[in-house]
Amino acid sequence: MSFFDVVRSQRAHRAFTADPVSDELVERVLEAATFAPSAENSQPWAFIVVRDHATRARIGELTARAWEAGGRDFSRERLPRALFSDVDRGATGSVSAAPVLVVVCGDTSHCVESILEASVFPATQNLLLAAQAVGLGAALTTLPISFDDELRELLALPDHVQAMAVVPLGWPARKLAPPRRAPVAKKAYRDRYGADW
Repeated sequence: MSFFDVVRSQRAHRAFTADPVSDELVERVLEAATFAPSAENSQPWAFIVVRDHATRARIGELTARAWEAGGRDFSRERLPRALFSDVDRGATGSVSAAPVLVVVCGDTSHCVESILEASVFPATQNLLLAAQAVGLGAALTTLPISFDDELRELLALPDHVQAMAVVPLGWPARKLAPPRRAPVAKKAYRDRYGADW
């Protein structure tokens, strides 16, 4: 696929087959993530690749707990019914059933905390796009990050490393249609807000 084909087809996959994903393919996707821009080229990302079933299940429990503690109610009225059902299934088990969970972290020993997100989330986007390019399904969730202390203990994260997102990786259980997006003319303005593109 061309770059623009990848961008225009990338979707949040929340259901995966049980087929394994090789370390070589995971490394290829992570390498793409490391080519993201970062403040002062600090490259403050760290990726915890979780394959262990018990650890994935525990991350799944944290995800479900955050969803049930308020995420579900927050999203119920805002999402179309089919999307809500998909997100609900993902948050309550199908995401943690992916054969690989990548916990994306930021390392404050490489940059000041105030610019951590601006450096780590571009790498996360590269990871998502690379997964799409090689045929893997992926998504981004921050639900388990709500329980930072428990996640930190589970993954043995030192104080200077913060978990920032969890990305499930696996072979998609079903093909998803391209995402629906508003046309650029409704989101871009010329010279000042509100001026037609």
